[in-house]
Amino acid sequence: MTTPATPAAADLTMFGAEWCKDCRRSKKLLDGLGVAYDYVDLETVEDGADRARAISGRTQIPVLVFADNSHMVEPSDADVRAKLLALGTI
Repeated sequence: MTTPATPAAADLTMFGAEWCKDCRRSKKLLDGLGVAYDYVDLETVEDGADRARAISGRTQIPVLVFADNSHMVEPSDADVRAKLLALGTI
């Protein structure tokens, strides 16, 4: 079981799945920026989808949970980049 990220472990947690185009896009952005993140694959983590839904109240993915415990659902690259800048992550 994957545990929630803490700021010391990673800058954020991403809930997603490989079949999800938006998830692949967000992963590419984070990897390109060199941002540490914990990835919760909803296909392999038994309670992953339930955890993502509990955080966001929605079933859409990706769900990104930031170090300040805020979250975004299906965010644009620009929104993710702006949030990471605001947090001083990048």
